[in-house]
Amino acid sequence: MPAVATEAEPTTQQHGGRLIAARLKAYGVTKLFTLSGGHLFSIYDGCRAERIDIVDVRHEQSAAFAAEGWAKVTRTPGVCALTAGPGVTNGMSAIASAHQNHSPMLVLGGRAPQFRWGQGSLQEIDHVPFVRPLVKFAATAQDTEEIPALIDQAVRTAVAPHSGPTFVDLPLDYVFGEAATADPPAPLPDLASGPGADRRAIDRAAALVRDSERPVIMAGAGLYWGRGETALRSLAERLRIPVFANGLARGCIPADHELAFSRARRTGLQGTDLAVVIGAPLDFRLGFGGAFAPDAAIIAVDLAEPAQDAPRHLTAELYGALPATLETLREAASHPEPPPEREAWIRSLRATEDDLRAGEKEELADDRAPLHPMRVFGELNRLLDRDAIVVGDGGDFVSYAGRLIDSYAPGCWLDPGPLGCLGCGPGYALAAKLAHPARQVVLLLGDGAFGFSGMEFDTLARHGVAVLAIVGNNGIWALEKHPMEALYGYSVAAELQLGTRYDEIAEALGCHGELVQTPRDLHPALERALASGRPALVNVLTDPSVAYPRRSNLA
Repeated sequence: MPAVATEAEPTTQQHGGRLIAARLKAYGVTKLFTLSGGHLFSIYDGCRAERIDIVDVRHEQSAAFAAEGWAKVTRTPGVCALTAGPGVTNGMSAIASAHQNHSPMLVLGGRAPQFRWGQGSLQEIDHVPFVRPLVKFAATAQDTEEIPALIDQAVRTAVAPHSGPTFVDLPLDYVFGEAATADPPAPLPDLASGPGADRRAIDRAAALVRDSERPVIMAGAGLYWGRGETALRSLAERLRIPVFANGLARGCIPADHELAFSRARRTGLQGTDLAVVIGAPLDFRLGFGGAFAPDAAIIAVDLAEPAQDAPRHLTAELYGALPATLETLREAASHPEPPPEREAWIRSLRATEDDLRAGEKEELADDRAPLHPMRVFGELNRLLDRDAIVVGDGGDFVSYAGRLIDSYAPGCWLDPGPLGCLGCGPGYALAAKLAHPARQVVLLLGDGAFGFSGMEFDTLARHGVAVLAIVGNNGIWALEKHPMEALYGYSVAAELQLGTRYDEIAEALGCHGELVQTPRDLHPALERALASGRPALVNVLTDPSVAYPRRSNLA
């Protein structure tokens, strides 16, 4: 007898937004940063169904910066959804920032419906051509069925070395249409457990390290993304090598560790005979390689080869998973006893470090009014927990903070990075506090930077996110005004309104606000703000005549 036909199991159909949300949830995503837009409604519906929090902001730039901030403080992909046309274009500065910072991030773009394409729908524009140069992957969904696979490709590409942003454009008709659910995705790769650099390359580098008398380690954000902090500390301690750090590498070795240095950076880099540069490009922050002694050998260590050639000769190059690479280098370069010259080198750098820190004491206690920026950070340091997350968004004011605020754990210092885009701070701080609600999150804002995204204090208040913001209010664009006056004897386009009440703006938006005009008022105001249990802004009037010293020992 012929086999009896049985009824096929019904296939579960879900709309495109639910397919997206289910994929995000499978990858561990818990927050979607966005600004409301009709092209995104089905994504919101899917996120509600999958219990992904929808965190809405006041400007798409901040949604994208919040997604990048989430990536920075969690080392997992941040996700934002931007509505069609101006929603996507408003987010482009943040996408560019994530690109230069190697921040893993998925941007979901709303798009006019495909069945009406070319007929002039609202906000109809092809985003992919102008987004593509800023991302690792950009594609437009061609039907509802392919959406899960596109999300998979985008997320996996975002986290692969070098990590960075990706973009998926979602036509309105496809994201509202239905398709069958997809099988669960495979787990994301664990970059920290991958293979290290080529062993022969490591052996060549180890020989250089063994022979060095005055080595240094210069660590950058790539160390953080590669989860190399434990291996870095072990290598530095075993081989007795001083460590300097910038960007997200700050805190990967605690600031009070005997081998951690910051103030002595110029002395250390100019005096070294061998620099082990881990996850830090030789860009403007390192003088395009000129920050190191001219005759110093340079060993480049990173997760993957850079996209561009280094501006200076690299003596050795090690590319691979950082824990394995650094652990193998440590063993291969080990002496029974490190060269005695290294202890003298460490003592010399510590003496320089201590002298320079001692030289700051007078300005840290400066009693002028309006306040010296250093007085602000001297008071703040007394109130910060060791695991406090500090976000810098500004120019001159944040330059002082970068010099004076010490970090003791990974992911505790967030700044704009090499793109230098102002306005990132509220988004970063929002994400940081949502990711780590029990920790202090402090946002340092120049008064110029406040103008880019000050309305996000409404966002902080609406979502009950208790960030402490401190505005350095000097009424000028200080990083432009002082250099321009030095060059030309005058400045233009460098003035802001003096004494603007940013604290009253914050209060009007539902936050705690304080004005500080004298040093004696600062510490109590900071204590009250921290104790308020609400988002708070302390508006500190700072001296406009004070200019951050551009030629400093920090190189």
